[in-house]
Amino acid sequence: MATTKMERTETVDMKLEVVVVPVSDVDRAKSFYEKLGFRLDIDYARGADHRVVQFTPSGSEASIHIGKGITSMAPGSLRNVYLIVSDIEKARADLAGRGIEASETFHFDGLLGPRVVGPDPKHGTYASFASFQDPDGNTWLLQEITTRLPGREWKTTQARTIDVAKLAELLRDTEEHHGQYEKTHSKHQWSDWYAPYLSARLNGKSPEEAAAAADRYMESIK
Repeated sequence: MATTKMERTETVDMKLEVVVVPVSDVDRAKSFYEKLGFRLDIDYARGADHRVVQFTPSGSEASIHIGKGITSMAPGSLRNVYLIVSDIEKARADLAGRGIEASETFHFDGLLGPRVVGPDPKHGTYASFASFQDPDGNTWLLQEITTRLPGREWKTTQARTIDVAKLAELLRDTEEHHGQYEKTHSKHQWSDWYAPYLSARLNGKSPEEAAAAADRYMESIK
């Protein structure tokens, strides 16, 4: 019997755009997410039974919708929507400054292991968490990611351009800080430290923050 061979095609981009957050009181939820620091994009109502409010977390390409007549989910039923941060304690402090209560920092004892109070002892990327909830009980999970592991980013054909002089300056800066790291650490592959440091600097981090990110990455791959 003849079989039909399916040809592989290029993957079609599918970008996460909106997560619907079920709430019971739109104005109360709106005040909360404004206090949280999310950007208010729209607040549109059509009659008394239909309203949609869109917020976008700082630095995020995806947004959330709260409103009336937009979901059949029970208010407060959304669980553990991840918000990625580069510094878990700094993020908790920011929430506290906004009057929002967050849990203690915690980590897990091994993959899918029990929850343990405190940040990951090795400060590994992806390993430290904290949580908070909105007035309805929808829960949000902060996760500290300092460096994306290989294979965790989509490849893009759009090249990022950078001024050659600026790149040279960054490379000299990276070499200088890597030299300080080499003085107190055993022999290692220099590129493993360079990559997270340069990535952090290109994303607006200070030399101190970039060095800390590179140090954490080195610990995670040991």
